[in-house]
This record gives sequence, structure tokens and C-alpha cells, in this order.
Amino acid sequence: MWFGGSSGTALVAKIIGLAIVDALAVYGIIVLLNEQAWGYLAALVALTALINWAYISPRAIPAKYLVPGLIFLLVYQVFIIVYTLVLSFTNFSDVNQGTQAGAAETILAREERRVPDSPSYPLQVIQDTGIGGQGLGFIITDPDTGEESVGFADQPLQPLGDAQFTPLTFAEIVQIQNEVFNLRVPISDDPSSGSIRTQDGSTGFEFVPTLRYDEDEGTLVDVESGETFVADQDIGRFVSTETGRSLTPGWQVFVGFENYTRIFTDDRIRGPFIEIFIWNIVFAVASVALPFALGLAGALVLQHKTMRGLRAYRSILILPYAVPAFLTTLIWQGLLNRDFGFINQVLLNGATINWLGDPWLARLSVIFIQLWLGFPYFLIVSTGALTSIPDDVLEAAKMDGATASQTFWQVKWPLLLVAVAPLMIASFAFNFNNFNVINFSTNGGPTNTEAAISYGATDILITFVNKLAFAGATREFGFASAIAIVIFVFVALISYVQFKQTQSFEEID
Repeated sequence: MWFGGSSGTALVAKIIGLAIVDALAVYGIIVLLNEQAWGYLAALVALTALINWAYISPRAIPAKYLVPGLIFLLVYQVFIIVYTLVLSFTNFSDVNQGTQAGAAETILAREERRVPDSPSYPLQVIQDTGIGGQGLGFIITDPDTGEESVGFADQPLQPLGDAQFTPLTFAEIVQIQNEVFNLRVPISDDPSSGSIRTQDGSTGFEFVPTLRYDEDEGTLVDVESGETFVADQDIGRFVSTETGRSLTPGWQVFVGFENYTRIFTDDRIRGPFIEIFIWNIVFAVASVALPFALGLAGALVLQHKTMRGLRAYRSILILPYAVPAFLTTLIWQGLLNRDFGFINQVLLNGATINWLGDPWLARLSVIFIQLWLGFPYFLIVSTGALTSIPDDVLEAAKMDGATASQTFWQVKWPLLLVAVAPLMIASFAFNFNNFNVINFSTNGGPTNTEAAISYGATDILITFVNKLAFAGATREFGFASAIAIVIFVFVALISYVQFKQTQSFEEID
């Protein structure tokens, strides 16, 4: 029986929850149908069907608990990895995205000139913000017939009819004037027929493209000079057959392993990549080894039976772990400031040491910040691991005549690694991609001004990827995705090898 095992409040909550999920799914299906995103549409339908089956069928009790976690795993892990992998084989960037037809349409819209004898059209700016709304648009009045037409960026002009729109006021237009002045409303479905644009928000003029697009031939032709731009499918650009000049934007094309080979063959990339990769390994190893050593030392000291005030010491030492990492990093950034930082001004009596501006000092500084952030975690872990070692094992070692040093290295250390080694591996994987500490402390700096690309002395691979994808003059998402996949594979391999090695500790346990 459907909804078996549910009654009363639980049944009502289940029905309401499924109704909300299905309503959101229907809205998503409508949007994906309009976008013709068939892959995403199929995935959405499958996930919605899975959710309904899991929470309606009385035989799917285990699925009720597994499905939410499975969906989050698929959406936030598997999908992201697969999508990044797909992008890494393309030339996707801020100037190469979409399709060839879309690129041609954008170029035609940009390469426009005002028709010399264009009549002036009385114009009102409107904004359709409802569900499925078209956004900004124009209502224009034909100066000869008085007929009104309405159009939007994605909808050519058509008779206004009985449609009702509220024009924007002058003050509202001023607030979004750049969007209004850049808006072009096509006159018809034919891109060559031109568009209506405004330069003051109240009067419109006709603009026509300076280029003509031949969809069958895949070419753009300058209507005045006759220069022809042919679609180059290897790079996703329209390239002039006469001068070799290319037009932007381009479109997304498959480039195979070009992004991966570029990492090691492009002179501008290879050197910085190797330098960043080596520093990334040093940073990750130091971010694990030093906090672990300090945390273990603290645990050994606090475990000593002669210690007094253990609760106070433990509370103080764990405080750095209780404060959010990004706040601690920002605090240390201020403390290490060359001009007004506490360390220079107070501790070093007015020194001007450039902790975050010198390449080597900046690297030491971020490692020290990691030490401050990481040792409380390993203090807790080591304390728990040491406490779990049976007393009779330690007594047996003492009776066999083992010294304190021998007891630690031959008894405590192997048993300690049983619990701590997997956590150290996970910590290494986390710190290899520790974006926040680098971003909030140095932002990857100090920047190497002599390099052909933007990177700094403390950049790790993940911050380097971020700069390539979001901070550069040209946002190269495909190339950044390739580096992200390299990071993923490297960390996965290192983690796999280390986990295989730590299996030897199971025999000790």
C-alpha cells in the first residue's frame, strides 16, 4: 500500500514535502525545456522519480535514508568532477562560450552603426520582471502611423496590442543607464534587419550591422570592405582570410588534450606551474608535519602525571581551533603588517620587516599561520590516541627495561599512528587545496612582476586556478579546469598510496 506506515502528522508532512519537491521539479523541467538542456532534463526527471519512489513505496525504507545523501553526492561531488573534466577538454573562456550562431549574433549586435536617415522613434523603457519575464525592453511609437510596438533583447518588435507594461521613470532609468544604453531590441527575427537602440532613454534610432552573417557558409562579411571572416573550428573564432585577424567573442569547441599539454609545453605556463607545484607540496607537507609535531609534543606534556592545571592549559591551547579559520587568518594578516602590525611595532620595537611582501618571509608566514591553526586539532587527536593506549602495555614495556625513549618509539608511536595516520592523510589532502589561508593572508602574493602570467610567491595550485578562471584579463575556464583535474588526480593518487601504506598499521592494532 502506498504511503504505508505513515499516519497523521507524518503523512501530511510527507505529502507536503513531496508536493514542494515535485513543484520545484516541474518548474525546473519547464526551464530546461525552454533551454533545450536534454541531459540536465533527464537527470532532473530521474532524481525526482527516485525521490517519489523512496518516500512513497513502503518497501523502500532504506532508500529513505540513503537517497538524500546520494543526491547530494551526485550533485555536489560527482557532477562537479565530471563537468570540470568535460570543460578541461574545451576552449571554454569568457570569450569562447556558447555556439557559433550565438557568437555570430553577438558580433553582429556589437558591430553596428546608426542608419544615417533613421527616423526618431518616441520610446519608453519597460522592465518585465515577472515569472518568465523578458527583462528590459522598449515600447516604441511609429512617428508616421502612431502604432506602438514592444520588444526585448530576445524578442523582436511586435504590435503592443492589449499588453500592459509600466514604463520606468527617469530616476529608475538613471540607476540602470548603462544597461538601457547597451540594450538592443531586434526589429525582426532576421539579424541583418538591425535593431532599435537609445542614447537618452526617450528616443530610439535604427542601427544596422556592419557585418553580414552567412549561416550556410559559416562566414561573416564586412558589408563595406568585403573582408571575409571564416569560422575556424579549431580555435572557435571567426578569422579573416585576408589579415588573419580574429573576432571576439568566439564559441566553445573541443580541443582534446591541448589544455593538458599546454601546462608542460607553454613556456609562459610551465615554469610558474612547476614552481607553484613544488611550493604547494612543501606547503601541504609543512601544514601537516609541523602542527602534528607540536600537537603531539603538547599532548605528551599534558599527559605527564605531574602536570597541574590541565583543564586551563587545554582550554587555552584549543582556543585557536575554536575561532573560524578565516577570521584567525585575517587577524594574523593584521599582526604581520609591515607598517602598523603588532609584531613589528610592539614585539620588534618599530621594525619594518615586510613579512607578507617578501617572497620567502611570506611563505614562512603562511606556514606559521597554518601551524597556529593546525596544532590544536592534532593536540586533541594525539591526546585521544595516547589515552587509548592500554596501561598494561606500557607497564609491560617498563618491566622489560625499556627507557622512556624506547617506550615512545617502539610502543606508543606505532599505536599512535594507527589512529593518527589516516587523519594526517586527510589533512594533507585538505591543505593541498587550502584556498582560504592563502587567499585571506597574502592573496597568493607577493606577485611575480617579471612573469608573463599573474601569480605570486605563495600561490598554490588552487589559488593559481582561481586567478586563471576569475581574476585574469582573459578568464580561461577550460585551462583552469585542466589544472583542477591535475590537482584532483595528484591528491587522489597520493591519498591512495598513503592509505595503502597505512594498512600495515592494522597488524599492530
